[in-house]
Amino acid sequence: MIQIFIEAAPLRAHLNHLRDNHFTIGLVPTMGALHSGHISLIKASKIQNDLTVCSIYVNPAQFNNPIDLEKYPRTFDSDIEILKDAGCDMVFAPGNNEMYGKPSQIKFDFGSLDKILEGEFRPGHFSGVALVVAKLFNIIQPAKAYFGQKDFQQFKVISKLVEELKFDLELICAPVVREPDGLAMSSRNMRLNPDQRQKAVILSKVLRESKAQLLSGEKLTLVKNIAMERFMAQNIRLEYFEAVDKDSLTPLETVSDPGQVVLLIAAYIGEVRLIDNLFLIEK
Repeated sequence: MIQIFIEAAPLRAHLNHLRDNHFTIGLVPTMGALHSGHISLIKASKIQNDLTVCSIYVNPAQFNNPIDLEKYPRTFDSDIEILKDAGCDMVFAPGNNEMYGKPSQIKFDFGSLDKILEGEFRPGHFSGVALVVAKLFNIIQPAKAYFGQKDFQQFKVISKLVEELKFDLELICAPVVREPDGLAMSSRNMRLNPDQRQKAVILSKVLRESKAQLLSGEKLTLVKNIAMERFMAQNIRLEYFEAVDKDSLTPLETVSDPGQVVLLIAAYIGEVRLIDNLFLIEK
């Protein structure tokens, strides 16, 4: 029987009681609109912990585009059914008043880590992510927390948050879960019409093609130019396509150590912004 909490205090008290009885807690933070990628995180948590909490909260602090916030899919009832089927133990589904009460004055700065790539195009996004994740960590105090590799820069930011604020937990980064045609699963995929859905596959195709080209010795500059031409030919707005160091996320000019390189991409399919990534050499 899944338990649903909308207030922090009862959830915190319940989890404290469970920890006193030596239960380990896993956390899967989400914004709802759940798909198989989220469920892979739930399943991983269930294997590694006694109990699993899934949070469902569309966090306004991490949206720098009000239209994106307004149109973000909200499918709470079906999400609960999905979580029941997956064996999730508890859901934390707070409202804005519970999480913020009043507008927060706290801002996070992660140096260059939150200024490049996503940070360049979504200023303030990672500060909002870090704020809500810190709140969830404080309320739930999990032994382990699970995030998807699709949001790889987000995972690096949260890793820095845990390091700097000394949260006593382990972060788990789970592999990207893809549709049969290669498209990375995302809640935003729900907003694509059939034609856009078909076009969206270009993100994963370009990543795979670029990976093969780089591993065969092609120069990074040429590979990036080919990728940009692919997007232009389909009249798709590419925001960025970069090869970066997997630790610092610093964009690279050449590929000297493929084991250190991850390709990251962001593009608009219609008005829907999608991201994806691929390691040159899988972890």
